[in-house]
Amino acid sequence: MAEEPGNQTPNTPDVSETELREKTVDELREEAKEAGVSGTSGMKKDELVDAVAQARKSGGGDTSGSDGGDEGESVGAGPDGGHLRTGPDTSKSLKYSQEITSPDEEPEREGRSLATTHHEVIKQWAESRGARPATVPGTEHDDHLGVLRLDFNEPTEGLREVTWEEWFATFDERRLNFIYQEERSDGNQSNFFILESPDREDG
Repeated sequence: MAEEPGNQTPNTPDVSETELREKTVDELREEAKEAGVSGTSGMKKDELVDAVAQARKSGGGDTSGSDGGDEGESVGAGPDGGHLRTGPDTSKSLKYSQEITSPDEEPEREGRSLATTHHEVIKQWAESRGARPATVPGTEHDDHLGVLRLDFNEPTEGLREVTWEEWFATFDERRLNFIYQEERSDGNQSNFFILESPDREDG
């Protein structure tokens, strides 16, 4: 049966299957795996296209059969194992921060400035404060997210919620560091964080 042109996945109107079909099987398999899709090694190209299209539409969190928990979402250590990224414009804030490379690590003291690239550490910190991954609409370039933010509590005007998968893909692509606090020096919970780029001063 001949393939028809256009989007063959009716529930994914904003996903370009034409773009997906131009990718190699290896590229599709890699994206599917990153989205938490299981059984990718045995999939043919058409199956991979469908799986990736569905993963993009759903945010990549539910294609592995998970029940909506952490499994199947793009969390973990990240490509740098939680270790900090350094470069020509590494900030003083980063140099004076305690590096956190695991969710089990604790701040040395209240109010300590912390820094990490560990996906699970960042996700747990954000979700414990009711924060969701977001971007600033209009700052995108090509198919990539623009300015990254976290949206606390109620949705904030001027921010667009995105998936953790999208957020972390951009975070890693730009080699950003996450500088934050668990508690203020008075012991109260802190929502302070900044995203720092060691490669350019404007972060």
